[in-house]
Amino acid sequence: QVHLVELGGGLVQAGDSLRLSCVALQRTFPFNDVAIAWFRQVLGKERDFIGTVSWNAGIITYGDSVAGRFTISRDNIKKTVFLQMDNLKPEDTATYYCAAHKKPVGNRNYEDYPYWGQGTQVTVSS
Repeated sequence: QVHLVELGGGLVQAGDSLRLSCVALQRTFPFNDVAIAWFRQVLGKERDFIGTVSWNAGIITYGDSVAGRFTISRDNIKKTVFLQMDNLKPEDTATYYCAAHKKPVGNRNYEDYPYWGQGTQVTVSS
């Protein structure tokens, strides 16, 4: 069962910007009360933590590889979380996933996120 959907992936050039959206599809979890995170993964490699936003956006944490270039925000009325990606690099090429935690504040461990989207591909050409 798909709980979230990621939108906005595509092919861009190095230095470009892209904004991804993560929309809640199901009412199986209280979107407005839980943390949402973004992860990315390249086939054959470990899942990489991008960042997480708490239920009210009061706490936002980023992974080291994207800090200063990526920004996470959320709109609880629209049940949507955004990932603004600036100054993209070829090494940002991956499938990007959003995931919902069970608690109001999330962490970096993908195993603590029970609800996931199917992912959206981002490809950055040099």
